[in-house]
Amino acid sequence: MLVKTFGSAVYGVEAIAITIEVNVSNGQGYHIVGLPDNAVKESLQRIEAAIKTNDYAMPRTKIVVNMAPADIRKSGSAFDLSIAIGVLGASEQIENAEALKEYVIMGELSLDGTVQPIKGALPIAIQTRRDGFKGLIVPKQNAREAAMVNNINVYGVEHLNDVVEFFKNENSLQPLIINTREEFFTNQYDFEFDFNDVKGQENIKRALEIAAAGGHNAILIGPPGAGKTMLAKRLPTILPPLSLHEALETTKIHSVAGKLPENASLISKRPFRSPHHTISDAGLIGGGSIPQPGEISLAHNGVLFLDELPEFKRTVLEVMRQPMEERRVTISRAKVALDFPANFMLIASMNPCPCGFYNHPEKECTCPPGAVQKYLNKISGPLLDRIDLHVEVTPVALTELSNNNNKGEDSSSIRARVIKAREIQTERYKNNEGIYANAQISSKMLREICVIDHIGEALLKKAMERLNLSARAYDRILKVSRTIADLSFSESIKPEHLAEAIQYRSLDREGWAG
Repeated sequence: MLVKTFGSAVYGVEAIAITIEVNVSNGQGYHIVGLPDNAVKESLQRIEAAIKTNDYAMPRTKIVVNMAPADIRKSGSAFDLSIAIGVLGASEQIENAEALKEYVIMGELSLDGTVQPIKGALPIAIQTRRDGFKGLIVPKQNAREAAMVNNINVYGVEHLNDVVEFFKNENSLQPLIINTREEFFTNQYDFEFDFNDVKGQENIKRALEIAAAGGHNAILIGPPGAGKTMLAKRLPTILPPLSLHEALETTKIHSVAGKLPENASLISKRPFRSPHHTISDAGLIGGGSIPQPGEISLAHNGVLFLDELPEFKRTVLEVMRQPMEERRVTISRAKVALDFPANFMLIASMNPCPCGFYNHPEKECTCPPGAVQKYLNKISGPLLDRIDLHVEVTPVALTELSNNNNKGEDSSSIRARVIKAREIQTERYKNNEGIYANAQISSKMLREICVIDHIGEALLKKAMERLNLSARAYDRILKVSRTIADLSFSESIKPEHLAEAIQYRSLDREGWAG
């Protein structure tokens, strides 16, 4: 007897329906076809053990399992449950075999029939609704994740028997219903960190406020213990809250990567990813024989923080250049090319020299001549060109640290100003697809949007000459000054806005490193 069940395969951050045809006929042997990988081929051994353990009969005749479309590679163990139900249906141990066509069934089976969690439940649920299926059956641990998608019945199961009983009596399981919007908006502002924890460093807070308001990349340069990491960790608390569309995009990526915790709901806060400096190229941008999203995609719609930037391998840093411009990364393999979104803000930190105390107000640098420049040269010019703000972080004085009454401005106040500045930019770029912040504008748009008067031109020219700023600093200063003007609700860029932007180009000053 031939029976069809349906599963789903995840490619990139999207899923496609997989038809699983199970035919039980005269003959001998178990066969699985349709370009399965080893994990799928091994599923028949797990399925046989699970079926026998739960007192069902495993057919002793010929079983052929075809997974269509046959030209797409099937990978992983998530098809176990759909194949097992197909075998039971084809051997007439599930009488209502026609009902199997109305559901997408996914789950890994243990030998005792327990259903184990899978990756990518959210994109699978989106595909299930798009293709018009009646419902989705997934492991109980993934049910909340899949139930974020409305207008589809999601059933969480713990055991093979739960699925068999469901097809004998569809009232044996109840669909999980969660209020995605309510949970999402409730958790949006529940942050572990706050900017009022940081004493002093008002100029650095201001720089990060500008970065958040314009979507600018930034690098913090300062000695050990100056508070670079502490400040960077608090950046997500002042970014505008995620929209539902952005939250769904972000959650899909984390679902595909298997990074969502059990019983997870929609990601409500912008992600903050901080990979170790020993990370590989594939770990950062994504890859593998079956391409998986890397750290830059996991930071989509959030912040990628690279601590001790010069310690990262140069090749790792260079692979970021194209994704930073295109805000997506394409991973190509022999038979497949997948796109992963990568719209992130890069925040990096570094010491000014190997010993960490170059330009320190109190401690003396012990590095030999030329060591400072050699250390800075680990970061290539093209990468540095994509970082708008270079911020020098100085140590906080002991008197400020010990003053318990000196509490800084909290994140919610800063975030309110950032949101207003972003609203101005949203209105400005409403007719420009894919552009939502000042950091993303092209050189052509720059001349139209960042217009400065004669006084501003004279100031910028004088700064370029006196500070020996490189040519690449010119466009960056204009973009940052446009953001500063937006924070001041100014329609035009004034000389004071330019003056503030000029000070954020430390690494462009010739001779900065001696």
